[in-house]
Amino acid sequence: MTILQILIVAAAALFWGLVMRERGRKHFLLNASVLVIFWLQPALPLRGFDFWIPLATLTITVFSWFITAAEESRREKKNWVVVAILAGTVLLLNLTRFLPFDSIFTPSRPPQPLTLLLILAFSGFIFLLVTRLTRFSAALLATGIIGLIVIFLAIKIPALAYWISYGIRSLTDQSLTEAKAIDLRWLGFSYVAFRIIHTLRDRQMGRLPAVDLAEYVTYVIFFPAFTAGPIDRIERFIKDLRKPSTLGNDELLIASQRFMLGLFKKFVVADALALIALNDTNALQVRSTGWLWILLYAYAFQIYFDFSGYTDIAIGISKFLGIQLPENFSAPYLKPNLTQFWNNWHMTLTQWFRAYFFNPVTRWLRSWNNPMPAPVMIASTQIATMLLIGFWHGVTWNFALWGLWHGVGLFIHNRWSDMAKVRAGEWATTPFRKNILNMSGVVITFNFVALGWIFFALSSTSTSVQVFLKLFGMR
Repeated sequence: MTILQILIVAAAALFWGLVMRERGRKHFLLNASVLVIFWLQPALPLRGFDFWIPLATLTITVFSWFITAAEESRREKKNWVVVAILAGTVLLLNLTRFLPFDSIFTPSRPPQPLTLLLILAFSGFIFLLVTRLTRFSAALLATGIIGLIVIFLAIKIPALAYWISYGIRSLTDQSLTEAKAIDLRWLGFSYVAFRIIHTLRDRQMGRLPAVDLAEYVTYVIFFPAFTAGPIDRIERFIKDLRKPSTLGNDELLIASQRFMLGLFKKFVVADALALIALNDTNALQVRSTGWLWILLYAYAFQIYFDFSGYTDIAIGISKFLGIQLPENFSAPYLKPNLTQFWNNWHMTLTQWFRAYFFNPVTRWLRSWNNPMPAPVMIASTQIATMLLIGFWHGVTWNFALWGLWHGVGLFIHNRWSDMAKVRAGEWATTPFRKNILNMSGVVITFNFVALGWIFFALSSTSTSVQVFLKLFGMR
């Protein structure tokens, strides 16, 4: 999001929080979220896809509610009214193609209305079939999860995304030589997929709270957190959504301070650090080892201030609307070991993987008749979890190496802490020694994390290896 887009979104939220308050709040959050996912979607070279992709996000969200909701809830009139409102909003956005000036809410001119009407009619027919002909099915929920993972892989694996773009171009008579993997930039899909998988999995486990369609769609595409998180839980989100919004002076001050702090972090600190942060351009141009360390540290702090700044902005805007999003960062670079770092860096992502992958896999491995040795089990689950977190950012070798770097690091810390716990306690008997132990842990952990950012900052494995060697004077 640009600073102008953020300020417009914040102004709309603040106006509603101060002036309108509870009047039509749920409908405002729903419709504003729909408008924002179209508005923020970047322009794409594939004709019409910067309109179809937000529509696909909306369609997948509605369909996910249909397969998670109870049968009686799916038949309620108010939910079909919401379907009609959503379809009408999309149709109005589509009709902006006939305005005499450039579209305001879509990045390019929307496609032909007839095509949209056919797609909406087909989607409505499918929803009707699901409502009338199906009952709750674990297989249907599993199919939904698999479908989301397939879409995720299709847009995250560069080679696959390239061939999909190539195929779309061939079908739409667009230049095949211009096909690129980045033609399928699906804004917000990673966060949308995690929120939806959370609801599908909780429905399988029988712990998903009853929500209507408007609440569900608002939760999944909630506009302050749509592009950069945090990943909220639906049971927590709807509690705030259903409570009266009371934006008093104290709440307004706290929300404004958080919002302004986020703007400062992102557009002052992070953007300034970006001028000298490690990237593909300067990685091989810097000759001095010392300067290369400076570039690496600049990137480490840039990514922190950028990401935590966006989180502060999202939390501040949400507070204007009476929604308290979960925290995502808590001084991660000041933690004395890698486990604590991951408990305080992108906390909602870590908690999601712990709840829906690490813990279930660990329980499954322990249930074996002949369970594997504990160290092997710990190594397997930690490395697998971190590899998946790496792939969540992108299915490339560099993100795989980043995940492996942290997975192995977590395992080493786990083993080392078990062995050294007693000796460390015997040595650190004074406050001074405890501070030395803590500070040494902070320094080691920060540098380990910073070295891992090399894989994040650079796009090729060969360049990453060269930077590693140069940092330690081996090139």
